[in-house]
Amino acid sequence: MTDAFSTDPVEKELHTRLQAALRSLLPQASLRRTAPPLIPELPLWLLGDIQAGAALDPQTAAELMDAPPYWTFCWASGQVLARWLLDHPQQVRGRTLVDVGPGSGVVALAAAMAGAGRVVACDIDPQALLAVQMNAAALGLAVELSCDLDASLRQADILTAADILYDRDNLALLDRFRQAPLVWLADSRVRDLSPPGYRQLGRFPATTWPDLAESAEFNQVTLYQYHCPG
Repeated sequence: MTDAFSTDPVEKELHTRLQAALRSLLPQASLRRTAPPLIPELPLWLLGDIQAGAALDPQTAAELMDAPPYWTFCWASGQVLARWLLDHPQQVRGRTLVDVGPGSGVVALAAAMAGAGRVVACDIDPQALLAVQMNAAALGLAVELSCDLDASLRQADILTAADILYDRDNLALLDRFRQAPLVWLADSRVRDLSPPGYRQLGRFPATTWPDLAESAEFNQVTLYQYHCPG
């Protein structure tokens, strides 16, 4: 799929804003609408060419690592969890689902497509929330936006999170998530993860898209579930 717009003016306006934000980090980069391999029914605006194939200069590379645009990638764990939701729509149908750290919005959008009654994408990064809004507009799906995790937790029937543990400080969130009756967590970063109350549902192969040519260890995603006792 090429970088084609729908007729939605919101999508076009957000694309312009986010394209400018991306190019402040990578001057020749572009957003391109493309379908990740595991979820062809969910094309997303993601990172296209970087500097026309040229190597990044050291200053640009350093700036990118200081403030990486996570929302321009569909991470491996997000693909796996989105695919799982689309394949098990009865699990979310009619319920309120809160997705934490949505990135491009892939899990939240999959939940909306699967028939969740209400979907909230929660992130402290305003650009990530704009990316979710842009992708939702492109797909004609309804997703609410929030930067308040505590308020979102109080509303959740289901909480989802994918690949948020690249930052080990986020491990503390796993206890907070258990305020929700049901949690699905997908992770490819921590091999010895055994959070209290969570159980493994399975392990699945996946690659971040666009492909970052990461080590093979990051191409195996484990899906976990927490279910409130009683």
